[in-house]
Amino acid sequence: MPQSLAARSPSRRSSLSSVLSRLALPVLLSGAIGCGPADIGGVDPHESVDTHAGGLVSANGLSTNGLSTNGLSTNGLSTNGLSTNGLSTNGLSTNGFKTWFGTNPAQSEMVMRYVVRCAMAEGQSLTFTYAGTTYTWQGALGLAPGWSGLGGTAVPPTLDEQQAVSACLAAHANKYGVHVNISVLGKDAAGTAIPTTAEELATYSQKEACFFGNIFNNQGLFAANDTSYLSYDQSTVRTCGLSSWSGDAACAPTIVHVGACLDHCSPDSSKQFYAYCTYNGVKYTRPIVTRIRPQDIYRCGDGVCQVSEKCGTGTTPDSCAADCGACQ
Repeated sequence: MPQSLAARSPSRRSSLSSVLSRLALPVLLSGAIGCGPADIGGVDPHESVDTHAGGLVSANGLSTNGLSTNGLSTNGLSTNGLSTNGLSTNGLSTNGFKTWFGTNPAQSEMVMRYVVRCAMAEGQSLTFTYAGTTYTWQGALGLAPGWSGLGGTAVPPTLDEQQAVSACLAAHANKYGVHVNISVLGKDAAGTAIPTTAEELATYSQKEACFFGNIFNNQGLFAANDTSYLSYDQSTVRTCGLSSWSGDAACAPTIVHVGACLDHCSPDSSKQFYAYCTYNGVKYTRPIVTRIRPQDIYRCGDGVCQVSEKCGTGTTPDSCAADCGACQ
């Protein structure tokens, strides 16, 4: 079957080159957990209950443009820049993209799922057929409206769009590759705040982390705590952003943890996210802030052996006797 790629929105269909042009991605993943072609275009069975890839509805029925689900594994996530190995400067229909995608379709599909989720808006989607299998990736956050080229003209990503998508990819990653609902706050590349509601802020009341950077030009990805550090007995699968005092090198060098958001970032007038962050002398104007539910921070001793905890004889997540028992 011939290969094809098309973008779709509720009101129009665009050619491949008018959807995401001059985008370049290396192989961002290897060994991704729990995601593959089987769950494309519908409900991902590994995501939180009732969380849909397109509409993104949380388990309590909350529906908002700012609600998303993370799960992009950091295993193999490359910060070597967005190169012609994946999505070339001429668009996704090129042989470069097809070659990259065909090297590992399951991993490439996961990358594209999160790229489209970050870049395109809810109700828009991108469809690609490879080797007889059709993949559909749903938009959600719409952080790069110009880059998606919905006006029918191939437009390369601006610096703001590069930074917005880079921060969004970092915000959706965790070292365990499991799915956790998150609330995403910040501004899109055009300077419009991601919509949210009082209900969303109340449900996802736990401040978590800020993310910024640019992997289009090899500047890297950075994260910092937007709240206090985890205590000695706490853990979370969102550890790329929310860290303990001892730090967590599991996400490095993919995502470098740089301490606290307030050490690098200036609050927006809304006080809900940051206007910009500066690191290594570079100003990033499209940082992303994430919030989670309080119950998504676990404590050794709560009686449940979480994926972020291990067996042992102590009271820390790496050696949690009360929850995971002694190691055999």
